[in-house]
Amino acid sequence: MAHVWIPLPDTDFDVTEVAVPWRLLTRAGHSVTFVTEKGGSPPNADPLLLTGVLFGQLGAEPQPKEFYRQLTESAEFRSPLSWDSIDVGAYDGLILPGGHAPGMRQYLGSESLRLKVRQFFALRRPVGAICHGVLVAARADVLRGHRTTCLAKYMERTAYFLTAWKLGEYYRTYPAYVEDEVKAALSCAEDFVRGPLTLTSRGSETDDRAAFVVESDFYISARWPGDAYLFAKRFLAQLR
Repeated sequence: MAHVWIPLPDTDFDVTEVAVPWRLLTRAGHSVTFVTEKGGSPPNADPLLLTGVLFGQLGAEPQPKEFYRQLTESAEFRSPLSWDSIDVGAYDGLILPGGHAPGMRQYLGSESLRLKVRQFFALRRPVGAICHGVLVAARADVLRGHRTTCLAKYMERTAYFLTAWKLGEYYRTYPAYVEDEVKAALSCAEDFVRGPLTLTSRGSETDDRAAFVVESDFYISARWPGDAYLFAKRFLAQLR
């Protein structure tokens, strides 16, 4: 049995990118420890992803929402550790989830969390980063020499243009696009892999045709919630 840690902000993380890996990991017999800035209290996902971002659309799919309901009832989710207290050497794997709403800045901007991520990368144990979660690795300066994907600029721009009239900057976590910041953290431009054009088609537990991930030694990355199932499956394979 492997032991995996998953850091999260107090609010606004992506439902699918957390609940799907958690469910697949625990179903396979592995244990998960959640880690927040202060620890002790359960965090909360982006509520719009549970109800629908716009006119009931653009939110999480039914199965990930059910996984999230199960997650919120788990002991590990209800009692997270703190970023500063965690001993990264006690873990076999790390997952860095994404999310785009304002509460994510607590997690994406934490230097103390970046320190823990740098320490864990140095162990060369499995690391998975998806969507905005790749920003944590980029800002920790651990991606040089690795190939990676992340939330593609066209995805981020499209979501923003579709919703800005109603939700303002909801889909623009920072002025810079995720893709641009991640590219700047790599050894060379060729190490960034955008993947096929995707706007609505998502992978599922039984069908990975629409999903995309990049594997680079012990590091796995994915673009958005539509890749979450394949991302979790590939991470599980790394743990084995």
